[in-house]
Formats: sequence, C-alpha cells, structure tokens
Amino acid sequence: MKLILLVVAAWLLPTAPLIAQRHTFPTQYDDHFRKYTKRYFGVGFDWKVFKAQALAESNLTPDVSSRVGAFGLMQLMPSTFQEIQTKNPEFERIDDPQWNIAAGICYNRKLWLKFSDQNSTGEHLHFTFGSYNAGPTRIFKAQTVADEDSLDSHVWQNVAVVAPKIPNWRYRETLTYVQKIDSLHSLLLDPKER
Repeated sequence: MKLILLVVAAWLLPTAPLIAQRHTFPTQYDDHFRKYTKRYFGVGFDWKVFKAQALAESNLTPDVSSRVGAFGLMQLMPSTFQEIQTKNPEFERIDDPQWNIAAGICYNRKLWLKFSDQNSTGEHLHFTFGSYNAGPTRIFKAQTVADEDSLDSHVWQNVAVVAPKIPNWRYRETLTYVQKIDSLHSLLLDPKER
C-alpha cells in the first residue's frame, strides 16, 4: 500500500508545476493592451478582455497568418488594417505587434459603437467580438431574426439560438470564438476579480 502511495505521489509531484503553469500567459504585450484599451475604451476598462481575444485569435503569436490572410496577434485582415491605418497613420505595419494590437482594439471600438444599445458590458462585448469574427452584417441579421422570433435581440444567447437560421454563416465558429474569449478572460483574472 505504501509503495502504491509513493508511486502515485511521485507521479503527481512532477505535474504540480505544470498545473500551476497551465494558466500562465505571456506578458510581453500587456503594456500595449493596457495603453490601447485606455485610449479607445477609457480608463478603467478591462484590458485583459482584449488580451483574451488575442489569445483566442493567435495564442499571442505575432507572426501567425490564417488561411484567409488574417495576420498577427489580433488576426486582422490587411484590408481592415489599411482602413484603420487611414485614420491612424501612426499604425505603421500590420506585422508590428504594437500596431497590430492597437489596430485590433481600435477596430473593436468601431464595432462596439455599432452595438451601443446593449444593456450590459458583457453583452456588449459578446456582440463586439461576434461581429469581429463574423462581421457586423451577420450579427445584425441574427438580431433581426431574434426579434422576428419574439426574442430579446440584445441578449447574445438569443442570437446564438437563431444563428442556424442565418444563411452562409459558419455560426458555430463565431459562437465558439466568443465562448473561448470569455473562458480565457476568466483565466486572466485574479481569483478575487472573478
């Protein structure tokens, strides 16, 4: 019996540090997330939500490119980056992590303003991130369908319910994306913030 306990203890001990490290994320870009969240969303807005988004998009890998051509930490399409850059010429290059983060958060602000009638910050973020992933037109269409089905179109879960009715939308990807950001965000919070 003692031998079994020793074997189990020896097996568990080496994994304990791995369990603690499982929720440790790189911090080298945190200053950029703080700075641009403050610039585009104001003092006191939780910058970690955008870090969670970057984790969902790229796992904080600055030079990753998607199959459709999105690039960088925030997985911006080059055309989206150029659109943002026209109003922010200081955003020099899409492949620079600082400017990629800045442009991603700036774009989130643009989407945030499209959904300004949301009741809570959490719902507002769900609609913002959903439109970041799927485009605002699909999210607006889902809201219209929710209204037609007598559901509150300002509740993200109701949009998720009607999403299968929207033609030509890979809605599962968007719903999973928003859920992933929520999960990653909760892991980034200190236990007392949860």
